[in-house]
Amino acid sequence: MSTAIMTSHVWLDERGVAWLDDTNIKVLEVALEQLAHGSSAEEIYEQHRGHLSLAQIHAALTYYHDNRAALDQEIDQQLAEFDARRRAALNSPGRQRLRALGRLS
Repeated sequence: MSTAIMTSHVWLDERGVAWLDDTNIKVLEVALEQLAHGSSAEEIYEQHRGHLSLAQIHAALTYYHDNRAALDQEIDQQLAEFDARRRAALNSPGRQRLRALGRLS
């Protein structure tokens, strides 16, 4: 008789953010690499060789696909926040002064 040992490689912090075990890498970061670049698990592994195992990458992608709606909503929220900050920065007091001096269009 054999005993199955299961590890998820994913844990949730107190805010509900999913992280990969023994790393400072969020599950969402791995998922974004696949979404943004179309990278396969093996390609992501090659980019993170020595920092992530292939099992951790597969666990992250599995977690993402199992929780896709919530994580896609998080991605959309982060993008909206980034866009709002970027728009605010484009009209910052410093940029206004540079425009007044003719150094920025």
